[in-house]
Amino acid sequence: MESGKESRGILSGLRPLLLFMGSGLIVSVAYIDPGNWGTNISGGASFNYDLLWVIWLASGMAMLFQYLSGKIGIAGYSLPELVKEELRNPLLVAGYWVLAEIAILATDLAEFLGIVVALNLLFGIPLMVGTLIAVADVFLVLLLAGKKFRRMEQAFIGFVGIVGLAFVYEVFLAKPDPAAIAFHSVVPVLSSESALIAVGIIGATVMPHALFVHSWLIKNKIMEFGHLTRQKLLQYHLVDNVVSLFLAGLINASMLIMAAAAFFQLGGGVATLSDAYHTLIPLFGPMAATLFALALLAAGISSSVTGTLAGQSIMDALTGFKVSLWVRRIITRVINVIPLTIALYLGIEPLKILVYSQVVLSLLIPLPLLPIILFTANPRIMKELVNRKATTLAAIGAGLIILGFNAYLLFSVFTGGLA
Repeated sequence: MESGKESRGILSGLRPLLLFMGSGLIVSVAYIDPGNWGTNISGGASFNYDLLWVIWLASGMAMLFQYLSGKIGIAGYSLPELVKEELRNPLLVAGYWVLAEIAILATDLAEFLGIVVALNLLFGIPLMVGTLIAVADVFLVLLLAGKKFRRMEQAFIGFVGIVGLAFVYEVFLAKPDPAAIAFHSVVPVLSSESALIAVGIIGATVMPHALFVHSWLIKNKIMEFGHLTRQKLLQYHLVDNVVSLFLAGLINASMLIMAAAAFFQLGGGVATLSDAYHTLIPLFGPMAATLFALALLAAGISSSVTGTLAGQSIMDALTGFKVSLWVRRIITRVINVIPLTIALYLGIEPLKILVYSQVVLSLLIPLPLLPIILFTANPRIMKELVNRKATTLAAIGAGLIILGFNAYLLFSVFTGGLA
């Protein structure tokens, strides 16, 4: 009898936390989008388990910056709102908005391509035709946008669940080496050959649009939790952030682990998403390959929704110009149809398009990163939520690591190191 009361008491205490959770899940799909698929699978296929530590490093830094972005939301702002307030100069705000929109377009290009490749793998639809069909994901956005955010968060449980369960199944079939997984999770191994993929993993993980949108999501969410103190909201946000992004980190790690266990022995012959799909069929059977492509489709669609929300939050705050989600989605996707169709017509390998989109994003990472560090360390803005000095120093250190890795990526591109 007592244990029953205790159980009900625990569940009652957890209920506000469970109701609060969800924003982190929406953000987490940015860390398992098609750009991550390309880098993780290439890394495992070419370098075995060597780069597993990079995924954990990138996930840890993503947790830190998403936590800080959410703090801005709890303080009552979205990141774009604060940027506009602090810049003040209309020309600077307009320039910032243009750069932010370029980041949204580059992000959507990778997600768009993931959907197109998944349609090709699942149904044999030619890539050129798939670019037109993929525009129809706007209807999914419209369906989700017509509901409350809670409904959208519940839908994302399904998306992330599909991706996660698919890779649990793939890892189970691949039978990886537990000792190697444990070793390479904590011991950094990096060579001149693997450095570029390591840079790509980090560049594809810490994405500008995800840093923008988290503050906006939290700001909107806390309107439903006015009875809670800021400190309690911060605790809930921390749990939501860690749980959601740890889950995304596990999925990323499972991609690389599966690729290492299944493809590395083939001598690095699997370098694209299509290669991975077709190689899975003789290795583990059609079901494994179908689940792989289905998970890619779920990742592409769900990350597109997150990108749309990010774009809306940026446009609303920086320009005051409001459009519905589905109109914004159509505009963004139609714009991206043009370069993607041209690239596919010229025969450019889809994985290269993914990498190039990540290069653009790497250039734009400072756009949200620097304001997040500056704003969360400012007591005038954050008041009692201002960062401790140790948190700010950790954020600066993580930011320098990210910028260093991305500088290396850009150097490699412009000196011909990335063919």
